[in-house]
Amino acid sequence: MDPVNDTKVTQHIKELLERNTKKKSKLRKKPKPYVEEPDGVAISTYAKYCYHKLQKAALTGAKKGLKKPNVEEIRHAKNAVFSPSMFGSALQEVMGMQRERYPERQLPWVQTRLSEEVLALNGDQTEGIFRVPGDIDEVNALKLQVDQWKVPTGLEDPHVPASLLKLWYRELEEPLIPHEFYEQCIAHYDSPEAAVAVVHALPRINRMVLCYLIRFLQVFVQPANVAVTKMDVSNLAMVMAPNCLRCQSDDPRVIFENTRKEMSFLRVLIQHLDTSFMEGVL
Repeated sequence: MDPVNDTKVTQHIKELLERNTKKKSKLRKKPKPYVEEPDGVAISTYAKYCYHKLQKAALTGAKKGLKKPNVEEIRHAKNAVFSPSMFGSALQEVMGMQRERYPERQLPWVQTRLSEEVLALNGDQTEGIFRVPGDIDEVNALKLQVDQWKVPTGLEDPHVPASLLKLWYRELEEPLIPHEFYEQCIAHYDSPEAAVAVVHALPRINRMVLCYLIRFLQVFVQPANVAVTKMDVSNLAMVMAPNCLRCQSDDPRVIFENTRKEMSFLRVLIQHLDTSFMEGVL
């Protein structure tokens, strides 16, 4: 055998072995722990937000309207994960969002602002108020404004803020009258005393928001207003009850029967709940 060649072969084998050992050593190294970038957002945050939006879309359908989303709407949607919407959130979350801007407010700004807009546009003298829907594209545009804490401008049709106000109530993460009080409402739909007692038993923020709503609706049931709007107490209760109470049953018969009782419960509140203590409360 050639000693020179033997030496070269031996050296080559050593190099191969060393290279292989280094590769194995790299593979055995523990992976570095994931460290979130200071300006980044965890993927789980996006996943949770998207899951929530998909759940909502499955129940209510996609956004309605004839116009395609404009640049401002798309930009707002991109930032929504960082700036939660006042629509589709829980009451406590809505109050938390406004704490920095309106620390003294006891009620959601979005609720009082839209209610005031309805009255400012003479909604209490508009036929079919709360029954006739506002233009869907105008409602979407107003929603974008309100979600950015902008005071609505350029409104002419009271049906637009009225429709958005109903949407806000309807899209609350938990209904205005929480699920645990639902059966009591259904049981006492024709008893003024018992119905009022249910209201007083609600959590404070739910009670305040509901009493503000009832006081607001009591404006519309004044005879002089009903003569123009054609929306008496029964009609108002019919259109507003689904925004306050949610039946959790899947049985069509139960849903049908409870719908009537939900309407009656709200009608009793409009007629009998003393909301004088809400005067001046914001």
